[in-house]
Amino acid sequence: MNGHRAPESDVVLITGETHVDHPLSASGVIARVLESAGFSVGIIEHPDWKSDADFFRRGAPRLFFGITSGSIDSLLVNYTPLKRRREKDENAPYRSAMPDRAVLVYTHKVRALFPGVPVVLGGIEASLRRFAHYDYWDDKVRRGLLLDSRADILVYGPGELAAVEIARRLADGRDLQGIAGTCVVRKEVPGNFTEIPSAEAVAASPEAFAEAQMKFSVRAPLAQRHDTRYVLQYPAPRYTPGDLDRIYGLPYSRMIPLGFPEFRMAQFSVVTHRGCFGRCSFCSLALHQGETIVSRSEESILDEIRRLVRHADFKGYIDDLGGPTANMYGMDCDTACGKPCLGCSRLPSSHERLISLLGKARAIPGVKKVFVRSGIRYDLALSSEKYIRELVGHHVSGLLKIAPEHVSKKVLRMMNKDSGEAFEKFRRAFRKADASGRQHLKYYYMVAHPGCGPEEARELAREVRRLEKEGDRPIEGVQIFTPTPMTLSTAMYHTGRDPRTAEPVHVPRTFQEVKEQKRMLAAGTRKERARPGVKRSARLGRTETVPPSFRGRKR
Repeated sequence: MNGHRAPESDVVLITGETHVDHPLSASGVIARVLESAGFSVGIIEHPDWKSDADFFRRGAPRLFFGITSGSIDSLLVNYTPLKRRREKDENAPYRSAMPDRAVLVYTHKVRALFPGVPVVLGGIEASLRRFAHYDYWDDKVRRGLLLDSRADILVYGPGELAAVEIARRLADGRDLQGIAGTCVVRKEVPGNFTEIPSAEAVAASPEAFAEAQMKFSVRAPLAQRHDTRYVLQYPAPRYTPGDLDRIYGLPYSRMIPLGFPEFRMAQFSVVTHRGCFGRCSFCSLALHQGETIVSRSEESILDEIRRLVRHADFKGYIDDLGGPTANMYGMDCDTACGKPCLGCSRLPSSHERLISLLGKARAIPGVKKVFVRSGIRYDLALSSEKYIRELVGHHVSGLLKIAPEHVSKKVLRMMNKDSGEAFEKFRRAFRKADASGRQHLKYYYMVAHPGCGPEEARELAREVRRLEKEGDRPIEGVQIFTPTPMTLSTAMYHTGRDPRTAEPVHVPRTFQEVKEQKRMLAAGTRKERARPGVKRSARLGRTETVPPSFRGRKR
């Protein structure tokens, strides 16, 4: 502004979070990929949506605006699972730079200020709102995001290949229809598309909502009617190891802005693969990255680590070597049959590729330690005692965090998690592999998931106390289930039924029930009992947090 015309870019990316030139930054990756394809990119990070000035910083792009909230949904950033504004939560104060529904807010702003310039939506917030979806914060079914935003096209999943194809087509004046990994709005449905229940039907009928949920897939061409128009989803592109090698081999600076210190703990993390075949009911990864594992080549990963050794800030430690599930590296499958990979006889579950990678990575001169901090599937790890020895002996620093999530077989069935037998086997295998005796396990648990009533919460609380008595440090985090778009668990929460079987499911909905479940889980732990301001009630067997204003007073 101020009378100066901003330099024109081919693409302007608007992101709700701080932009980092890093392979774990959503805008960082897309910017590098577009630039490598010959397009110039301008960045506008967490703009002030209450004024116009920030949106004019880069001028009008020659091709399109790319809009994302970033790596996390803006409503998850701004609110706790109990719908409290995070900056007002005394237990976890956090001030966001994003508005609620950031993708919608930014798109409406751009549409008003730059009429006629194409708008492309991307990132997790857009990806999981591509069809009509249950919105926990509004407690209703909302339309697909393309309808409410009036954007030209939506990219779901990682998006690198689609972003480049969109830029090339717009540069050539071609239509955007038919691009793999995208959604568009059209008046007619192509003949090869599967039509799922309409937006109006899923808003009115729990049965229609469940039917749509069970048809979601990144592999299928899908259509959903919204009034007189259709949201069309073109199947996701099939990424190859070569694609990932090129994407993660780009020259990211990995320089972390001063105002983004929380990113420093991942500054020297290395991504090994994409996808996850775990099929956890509460996870949306399968409808974002897909269920098929795509692993980078070993040489590409080792070359990246060698470059990190030469980085000015590198102190010898790889912060994390992994992916969505760290020990799925090398378990690629080309069949894409749609059947569960866990338990499949063709699954290459020996961990041999991963063991080889870990050994070579820690042998690189200048590397002191290669940490594995991504989550692992401990039931999958049991297929290789050699992997557990490698992991525990060389890649854990004091604590390995795993996520049993619950102990009730009923709740675990709702979550599509292991029944609990593998958990005890892994604990024994971990202790056997820990020759030093200095390593510990810490666990993530979830409360208030569909199917978890008072009895199941008490069962979990008893298990946590048992683990602590046996010397474990059981609670790393207590997560309250948050219904996020497109997951099976969210379908259970919204409809009160399991969409796989139609059986009724108990859903903890009230503030009181959810808080009570979390309280029961934390009440018996040493950490909670030692916390200042915690008062133990022997009669009720409960723990109360005494507000500061009441401490020291008679009650």
